[in-house]
Amino acid sequence: MLVSSLSGVAESLFATLFPSDCRLCGTPLVNISRLPVCRPCLSDIRPIAGGVCSRCGERVFSPYALGSDASETLCGLCRRLGPCFAKAVAYGSYDGGLRELIHLLKYEQVQPAATVLGRMLAEALSRLNSCWIQGTVLVVPVPLHAQKLRQRGFNQSELIARAAIKQDAIKREGASGRLVLHPRVLERRRETQSQTGLTSHQRRENIRGSFAVASPGEIAGREILLVDDVFTTGTTVSECARVLRRAGASKIYVATVARTLKADAKGIDLPRDFAEGERILAATG
Repeated sequence: MLVSSLSGVAESLFATLFPSDCRLCGTPLVNISRLPVCRPCLSDIRPIAGGVCSRCGERVFSPYALGSDASETLCGLCRRLGPCFAKAVAYGSYDGGLRELIHLLKYEQVQPAATVLGRMLAEALSRLNSCWIQGTVLVVPVPLHAQKLRQRGFNQSELIARAAIKQDAIKREGASGRLVLHPRVLERRRETQSQTGLTSHQRRENIRGSFAVASPGEIAGREILLVDDVFTTGTTVSECARVLRRAGASKIYVATVARTLKADAKGIDLPRDFAEGERILAATG
């Protein structure tokens, strides 16, 4: 009886640690892995393709959308009003398998997903290599409120940032010190409601005043890499960047694993004509 019970416990534990089916597509897993996602699903997650804004990473519809620097391609919003950060990059579009993989980490506590997401973030970071002037860049994950952190047990942005820093060091043949993690520099002092379903104005009011710099002396005059899992409207990272700039940071760069692209969010095709693209986006809100 005892042997049977122990056997049942062992089987349950194995099923928990090594699920038999892919959590994204449901097909049987043929390789034992701590991440319950099949290789085809991971292979289907691709980087963002096509023209994006040089500043915020939003989709642009024409190579003629140039900024003051002829080498820059800017979206309409960044041409009119630049963001608080110098540049934002993302690995992929926030949909399909990438969205599900992020949800596995955030809402189902499948922490091995952070390693894969960190590799993707490290690939996106390669687009910032030419931007950094200082020898070391402070990596600051977007923080969770203490109550949310206790509930979840971890900050997904910090886990992804740690994995990306490790991957970056591997790519540089073990060299370390360029990206230095500082997870306690920025604090989230006010719990906010979910941003889902809020207008742009409501999002700004919801998030305003919720972040504070705990150690201004550590970031004064420094370049900061702000890391989050998803860039949706940019309200959260913009507020974090604003607070960091006011505390004395010289420049803030933003890196996320995924980004919501307007054309994807609205379900429209990318038109060839830029003016037509602007008209469609304006009509769809």
